[in-house]
Amino acid sequence: MSRSLAAGGAPLLPVTPALGVACALLLAVAALVAGRGGLGHGRAVLRAGLRAAVQLALVALVIAWVVRSLWTSALFVLLMFAVAVRTAGRRIGEGRIGEGRIGEGRGSGSAGRGSAGRWEWAWAAVPIAAGVLPVLLLLAATGLLPAKGITVIPVAGILIGGALTATSLAGRRALDELRLRHGEVEAALALGFEERDARLEICRTAAATSLVPALDQTRTVGLVTLPGAFVGMLLGGATPVQAGAVQLFVLVALLAVEAVAVTAVLELVGRGLVGAAPGVR
Repeated sequence: MSRSLAAGGAPLLPVTPALGVACALLLAVAALVAGRGGLGHGRAVLRAGLRAAVQLALVALVIAWVVRSLWTSALFVLLMFAVAVRTAGRRIGEGRIGEGRIGEGRGSGSAGRGSAGRWEWAWAAVPIAAGVLPVLLLLAATGLLPAKGITVIPVAGILIGGALTATSLAGRRALDELRLRHGEVEAALALGFEERDARLEICRTAAATSLVPALDQTRTVGLVTLPGAFVGMLLGGATPVQAGAVQLFVLVALLAVEAVAVTAVLELVGRGLVGAAPGVR
């Protein structure tokens, strides 16, 4: 195996001990700045970097075997989906509205604590699947996505990653907005709004900002950034036109996936299916 990423035989990033040292130093700087800067994520940055190193090492060991079969590739995609659901669900759960559902009595009790609260994170499967599955089916139906693990896994991973980010951000921002502006929700209810409509009236704008990163990436592609799909295809020998066409599809697909995911998250929040304290549904 080549010891470097190469473009036309020229080394891009030599895989040497120096690369490992550089990664360690950058991770230490990131953790130090996050901690000393009062961002509150110093240890989280360190854990994330170490976890990424371990996970990438494991994937590097098994990916060649996984892509040999469409079935093992499908199982790997399901694993990615499950991890994304768990991650997004837990992030949204961290933004739980402590008082329970907006508009309901606070003395509803805690008789329902237990399995319903513990499994609330599973609702994150709805926005992620709603965004990713239609795109994958469209690609498969049109023949644009060959039924091969080497193509299915990276495409599915890109889409699932985008849906994960949009779901996490939209859920947290919607719940934070409801917590900060709960008085306005109560006022809307007093004016005759349905609970779902009252919630969405307050949190929709904040949740919609979750699309900004994808919008900025699409607007500035080629001018500010050269995304991974484009660079990867060039390194693999594709022409710039081919690489650009594929990257354009990836960016547009991500916009569609994330727009659907954000909309689905808003619906879940509006109906009180996520974010409310256990036992008050």
